[in-house]
Amino acid sequence: MPNFAAMLNLRFAKDFVLHQLRAKTRHGTHSPFVYRLVDEVIYDFNPKKVYDLVENRRRDLLSDNRVINVTDLGAGSHLNNNREKKVSDIAKNALKPPKLAQLLYRLVSDLQPRNMIELGTCLGITSLYLKNAAPDAELYTLEGCPQTSETAMRVFHKAAAAHINQVVGNFDDRLPEIIEKLDQLDFVFIDGNHTREATLRYFEWCLPKVHDNTLLIFDDIYWSEGMKEAWATIKAHSQVTVTVDLFWIGLVYFRKGQVKEDFLIKF
Repeated sequence: MPNFAAMLNLRFAKDFVLHQLRAKTRHGTHSPFVYRLVDEVIYDFNPKKVYDLVENRRRDLLSDNRVINVTDLGAGSHLNNNREKKVSDIAKNALKPPKLAQLLYRLVSDLQPRNMIELGTCLGITSLYLKNAAPDAELYTLEGCPQTSETAMRVFHKAAAAHINQVVGNFDDRLPEIIEKLDQLDFVFIDGNHTREATLRYFEWCLPKVHDNTLLIFDDIYWSEGMKEAWATIKAHSQVTVTVDLFWIGLVYFRKGQVKEDFLIKF
């Protein structure tokens, strides 16, 4: 029998090497908008006090040996699809690493949206980064697993994070409800149900309410062949003007008057 996990890892490693060979830094970027984004936001690796505050909560989770029942409504995991999992194992394998979570903080801090949607609360670490980046924004964070969401709620309480709207249920049911109640979409982070069909469905649902300053972020754009196809379709859409491919995530902008360009940036 073929080792599908090994095949997936080999394909992923190949994609990463190809991306690194083709990607540029700020100095290979001629768009003023993207140059500033890369120079002042993406490549701002200076320490910030909020990083320590959130990472303390991550350390709590990494030492939490409670076992919870995980309901996975999406494409599953390349690492562990067991229903019962230790919180510490979820924290180790499923949470965004600090470098990436802190990038999300900087992107939101720079954007200062009025509203934010996060598809995939997980244990709440990324949610904390988003909320700290834009304290006055309305944050809706969706999670398909009730027990995972309960664990995130404890994290929010311990961090004294207020006004985070937790929504539990299937994304296909709950996301349209949230989009409907908002007059526009400022920031959406899609980190869940990593299939081509679901990703494109969520993208299409967002389109009627995007505007010049909207930022959509898609996670794991090289996770599978289906996700790579979804990313290619998103980049080619007529409403999309600028995309930034950081390998781990893809940034999508809808700036009218901007020349349509796609950037591969090393991160």
